[in-house]
Amino acid sequence: MANRIFKLLTTDIKELCSAEAAEGIGEAGKAAAELAKMFKEQGLDNSNLLLEVLNSPLAQVVGTGLPFVGMAAKLLVFFMEKTQEQPTLAECIFLVSQAAYLESFKGFIEQDASLLNRIGQTPVSDKVKQLLKKLADLELSDKAAKETVICFRDSMLAQEFNAVLSQRLEQAGLEGSQAKILTKRVAANTHRYLIEAWAVSGDAMKHLGQPSFSEWREEQQKYQSIDEYLEEQIADKPKEKVFAEEFTFKDIYVPLKAKPIDKNGKPINDAAAFDLETWAKQLLEDEQKQDMVMFVEAGPGRGKSVFCRMFADWVRQHLFPIWTPVLIRLRDIPKLQNSFLQTLKDAVNAGFTSDNGWLTDRNTRYLFFLDGFDELLMEGRNSGGLEQFLKQVGQFQRDCQQSSEMGHRVLITGRTLALQGIERQMPDNLERVQIQVMDDELQKQWLRKWEVQFGAAKTSAFQQFLEDECCPEQVKSDLAREPLLLYLLAAMHRDGILKVENFQGTNSTQAKILIYNQAVNWVLTEQRSKLLNRDLTELETEDLRRILTEAGLCVVQSGVESAHVAMIEERLKSDNSVKTLLEEAQKQIGDNPLRNALAVFYLQQGSKDGSVEFVHKSFGEFLCAERLKESLEEWTEPGKKGRGFNTKDSDMDWEIYDLLGYGALTEEIVEYLMGLLTTPAVAGEESPFRPVELFERLEDFYLRWCEGEFSDAPPESLPQKKLRLLRGQLKTQELGQRQIDIYAGLNVMILLLELHRYGQQRDELKDTMVFYPCGKPNTEGKLDDASRLLRLIAYSCCVGDSGFLQIVEIFFSGANLSGANLVGADFWHANLSGVNFSGANLIGANLIGANLSGVNFSDADLSDANLSRANLHDANFRGAELSGVNFIGANLSGLDLIEANLTEVNFSRANLSEVNFSRANLSEVNLSHANLTNCTFGDIQWDENTKWENIRGLDITVNVPEGLKQQLGMQ
Repeated sequence: MANRIFKLLTTDIKELCSAEAAEGIGEAGKAAAELAKMFKEQGLDNSNLLLEVLNSPLAQVVGTGLPFVGMAAKLLVFFMEKTQEQPTLAECIFLVSQAAYLESFKGFIEQDASLLNRIGQTPVSDKVKQLLKKLADLELSDKAAKETVICFRDSMLAQEFNAVLSQRLEQAGLEGSQAKILTKRVAANTHRYLIEAWAVSGDAMKHLGQPSFSEWREEQQKYQSIDEYLEEQIADKPKEKVFAEEFTFKDIYVPLKAKPIDKNGKPINDAAAFDLETWAKQLLEDEQKQDMVMFVEAGPGRGKSVFCRMFADWVRQHLFPIWTPVLIRLRDIPKLQNSFLQTLKDAVNAGFTSDNGWLTDRNTRYLFFLDGFDELLMEGRNSGGLEQFLKQVGQFQRDCQQSSEMGHRVLITGRTLALQGIERQMPDNLERVQIQVMDDELQKQWLRKWEVQFGAAKTSAFQQFLEDECCPEQVKSDLAREPLLLYLLAAMHRDGILKVENFQGTNSTQAKILIYNQAVNWVLTEQRSKLLNRDLTELETEDLRRILTEAGLCVVQSGVESAHVAMIEERLKSDNSVKTLLEEAQKQIGDNPLRNALAVFYLQQGSKDGSVEFVHKSFGEFLCAERLKESLEEWTEPGKKGRGFNTKDSDMDWEIYDLLGYGALTEEIVEYLMGLLTTPAVAGEESPFRPVELFERLEDFYLRWCEGEFSDAPPESLPQKKLRLLRGQLKTQELGQRQIDIYAGLNVMILLLELHRYGQQRDELKDTMVFYPCGKPNTEGKLDDASRLLRLIAYSCCVGDSGFLQIVEIFFSGANLSGANLVGADFWHANLSGVNFSGANLIGANLIGANLSGVNFSDADLSDANLSRANLHDANFRGAELSGVNFIGANLSGLDLIEANLTEVNFSRANLSEVNFSRANLSEVNLSHANLTNCTFGDIQWDENTKWENIRGLDITVNVPEGLKQQLGMQ
């Protein structure tokens, strides 16, 4: 556009420069003269653009030190003084935008000396000159000018400026992708300088209604708050030390790899692994996937949280302010709000969120890292809270994609197991991936970083440990490829604590337990002198460990990954020996010995005052399992009073509520607990694990619980007592007595299912350890209470519509549900979607109309079961015994029934389109009115090994494929 302002610099520069010495020219005139002088020195005498300084070697642009924003403002003032005319909005914005853009560019160049060295002295190309000439001829309307003020990064001017700068950077030696990102960063950062120029221009733009100084100050305070947040909450995270080591996460971190997860939540195992950070970067850039939530899943210790720390800081260094990273530990969210926007504001709690419009400012786009959806407070994980939270996240991402005011993105991480029971209710705009264990290349990278810290000798010795033929395969191929466990292995081997012979004869679970067990001992013995400069506790190692197990239980029971010290202290009062020791220690050291004892281990101050949390969640889970183990062993040893308890039924009943009436046992805790219980005793010592006695005592509790004995007992029932204690310890109203009762009973069911599976694997226990969730069969083979499980499913709705599934669904493999009735009055049907029934006994079970979508029936026995009208979408029947099953009216389309025994199965009126019957035995099945073909799914599949003897009802079967008709001689 023809710019009257710049004509002052180009019509008679000599006159302007000489006028600099004239009396009364003023500050504005001096600034204009200085700018004119710079243009002349750079050979830009006839410039129509401030942006033409890019024609100069870029090092000189930075070296001049000129305050472009201030000079542009003064140039406007000089123009008005010289011409006695007011510039138009378009003229003002065209000039001020160039100054703000150059100021933004100068800031990035000054921060990166290496970049300046690469591009600083390169002369301009003809292509850049052409783009600048085109820009000079640009006609900027008042509408476009207003849009520039509102959001520069999305404006027409930003596109034009970016084209010039990107070409200049490429011509100066940057790769195209680097130039593109840098220009985007410059454009995104221009707004803060544009507002400054707009505000300080004074009378020159007063007629245009520019922001007041106070409004500009508010904007600057917001940007300052963001800068401080990035420095304090993002930049420092990679620099934090790993546990009690001297090195940081940055020193030891290696990039992670991941694989995609399909729409049904199943990992695509045959897909190639890819770099997790590269995947995230690509999704940020992909214009077609701006509505997708980046959803990162993994097991414990795989590096989810460290990835968030490292990638958030990478975004800060390389993409800010295109994206402003915000790191939120979900465990720190005090309460989930009905509005996700309010939840975000509460979680961030920084100065830049004080304005209610912080999420609708188009000039700032946040990348939210929501770390640990499995660590949401209890309210968020139960009662459908997690499901609702994820739906809020999914809708927020859609809103951001659809709104011009919100362009934010979300990356969320958590443990896959936390999604059990809600897989099919999750939003459909999740781009899901699963972090993989380290491959050989990544493990070698990690070991090279370890070598930098501790030298070649120690690292070589550790590598030999991993390669030793006596080192179990599960340690080599699994455990030593998970970041947390690899660190623990390396650190303990470095300190001489861990030897290869320790792992002989262990399975994967036992090896993992050995690592955590040794790690606890290692910290309490080897690292204690490093952590404490004086005797802080006056407690022996065994007493410290006892305190830590109670802390582990309290952290798990709290549901927020941290526990109040007062809660731990209150629980320890029931342990007379520890209580006495703490009292004596306090007399000796005159300090709180419990707080000092907690400081010995990997505990740190929690997000709430007076609380502590484990540095890694896995330590808390392991120590919680150890605490449970102690009580379970005591329950089978009458008369033992190690913590002031005896093992009368009434005492055990209360302990069950006290230990298990808080929430659902996780698979990790159950895995540790069973591994700890079944660890072989030291030679010459009797094992404290008495499986039969424990099974019988828990079964007795379970049967009485099913009858409602504990919830109805006066004057204060056990659920009421536990509720009173929890509300006093946790200061929370999230759990009621019904929820506590359900958790206690179903957690006992989980333990019985685990003990049942343990017993069925041992010939000497097969007949004595059989758990019947629906009661034992009588002499006639009928169950005492065939509908018991159905009632428990209904009762569990008190903790959410899918409460039963979320608590126990993964523990039913190998269960005995023969004869169970899961059809209620008025044909209320059980929801069992996603349950793991692998290897289960479902002979004669009534599953009419049940929701069995995604159920794993592999190797289960469903002989004579009734699955008519059941929802079997995506169910897995591989290896299952299905003879005599009733599938009347069921939809089995697309199922895999390869090698299944289907003799005498009733498929009448069933939808069998695209079912795979390869190598299956269909002798004497009933296919009356069954549909074998569908235009959507296609024909059934079979091969030469499929058995079709004595098929019934084939003459009235619908849509029999021509090939099958020919094979069976129907033509």
